[in-house]
Amino acid sequence: MNQKEKYVLQLQKKARQRRKDKVFIVEGPKMFQELPRERLLQTFVSESFLKSNESLLHGISYEIVKDAVFADLSDTKTPQGILAIARQYEYKIEDLWHAKEPLLLVLDTIQDPGNLGTMFRAGEAAGISGVLMNRETVDIYNPKVIRSTMGSLYRVPFYYSAHLSEDIKKVKAHGIQLYAAHLEGEASYDQVDYKGGSGFMIGNESRGLCKELADMADDYIKIPMCGQVESLNAAVAASILLFEAARQRRG
Repeated sequence: MNQKEKYVLQLQKKARQRRKDKVFIVEGPKMFQELPRERLLQTFVSESFLKSNESLLHGISYEIVKDAVFADLSDTKTPQGILAIARQYEYKIEDLWHAKEPLLLVLDTIQDPGNLGTMFRAGEAAGISGVLMNRETVDIYNPKVIRSTMGSLYRVPFYYSAHLSEDIKKVKAHGIQLYAAHLEGEASYDQVDYKGGSGFMIGNESRGLCKELADMADDYIKIPMCGQVESLNAAVAASILLFEAARQRRG
């Protein structure tokens, strides 16, 4: 394995290296095709992939890797034969409310990569304007998160906050109403008006929103449930709330 290939492995496994170099890894034809070309820095393809997908690489320089080596570089059990090093996105918090009536997600220490990726994907589908997260939330450039976004990473602005409570104050000062998904909520989520600037606060998978942040919400809301279920998966709850806002805004 040469130095370039060892570097790819480092980027796959180490968030610190990705942050230092401001890059991330993209895997698979779909994510590669959707990656804005100005973000693309370097491309690697397996020998078998190249045989049937050379047209995908038209006008792009790339490095050919033996299939066995590519399998070692890939973060997936079934490598798709193409990966790229890409330049990270850099947003300011103000980029999150660029829309006329912003719709935000505010995330407190989301730890599961699949949950974060799904929130980005559902958020884009629902017309979200941005995601605000604390630094304890899983790295958006974690390979599992990237795959779960299915390309939404490229299009949804996001900001990692060093002081989430202070940045929530900035959000509220911009006239955005914040609603905490909370077990103590009295209002059902579908009884609240989200047509103006709105944001949903979603807490950690096991402990929910910390009290300090929950207390900053304009209101607690709940998702009524049948049976003996006490709570929903964080990404499922976020999706339900976002699509209710989208439904109201269509109306």
